[in-house]
Amino acid sequence: MKKVKQEQLKEVIENFKYKGTLKDSMPYGSGHINDTFLLIFEQEEGGDSRIILQRMNKQVFPKPIELMENVMHVTSYLREKIIEKGGDPLRETLNVIPAADGKAYFVDSEGEYWRSYVFITDATSYDQVEKPEHFYQSAVAFGNFQRLLSEFPADTLHETIKGFHDTKARFAAFKQAVKEDKLGRAADVREEIKFVLEREDVADYFGELLKKGELPLRVTHNDTKLNNIMIDNETGKGICVIDLDTVMPGLVMNDFGDAIRFGASTAAEDEQDLSKVSCSMELFELYARGFIKGCGGRLTAKEVSLMPMGAKVMTFECGMRFLTDYLNGDTYFKIHREHHNLDRCRTQFKLVEDMEAKWYTMQEIIKNVSSQEEG
Repeated sequence: MKKVKQEQLKEVIENFKYKGTLKDSMPYGSGHINDTFLLIFEQEEGGDSRIILQRMNKQVFPKPIELMENVMHVTSYLREKIIEKGGDPLRETLNVIPAADGKAYFVDSEGEYWRSYVFITDATSYDQVEKPEHFYQSAVAFGNFQRLLSEFPADTLHETIKGFHDTKARFAAFKQAVKEDKLGRAADVREEIKFVLEREDVADYFGELLKKGELPLRVTHNDTKLNNIMIDNETGKGICVIDLDTVMPGLVMNDFGDAIRFGASTAAEDEQDLSKVSCSMELFELYARGFIKGCGGRLTAKEVSLMPMGAKVMTFECGMRFLTDYLNGDTYFKIHREHHNLDRCRTQFKLVEDMEAKWYTMQEIIKNVSSQEEG
């Protein structure tokens, strides 16, 4: 996307229903997809108000209107549930500020789509796990997100990214990449290719169960990283799930599994020394405890029992995507060095192997945690 120009920003700000006098505006946050700005308005009655303004990335989300329909449906539903439970809807869910024409978005003169939210004060989102409690609180918050939306009709939401977690389709794309071998890289990654091909059953696992009607389709977040939770500065509790761009129909095990893939790994996603890479059972148990508690008994016994498979499927899928991109010439994921996607792929596959080695332990942890929560 082109850099946002000052006159463009001015046009956009003038076309939202903001109160007060603009005092300052600045780029904000660490996101890589949308352009985010923090706006500070001075209020007539004294004090300042803070607002988040974002330009949506049409390359990643080609249907921004559908995306915002999802956001509006989910946040308005959450607001009702939060009020019912005596919570604070201004802090516990995102609040969209409408454009001057009343829509949930504004299209500027360059055809770019923008949206705005009330800033959640006295809370922080963390890019890295600074202490295990943060990881636990993110689990409780994402579980609570599931609990609050457990009766929401998931099939009424749009798919904001087509086939995002269709692991079977990802597997087919991988095989196509191997077959085409555009850059002649396949010969050097025979072991990695073999690793994927030996696990075709992992790629098909959830799709088959869904087809048989053994798993419910739910509202899923699909990006359950720690930095998508606001943690209250005073209480240390996870209070609000943010970044709802990928909220769509999906499987709860995928949300759980992606959090484990990223948060319970003992090494960075692109670590080159594979001896450092493993899945921490302490962090796995900590997250499982928080997530199951947050869900408040709304999941089926089958969904709970399949949480370890969720971790394995999401980690396998992610590694396969990195390898596919490497074979295709690094066209999707940004790379910062040669073989970067290959390094990323290898860390994910090492994690999958480690999960396979600890499979019985993972299953026992889930059994124990779920029985304690039920008890």
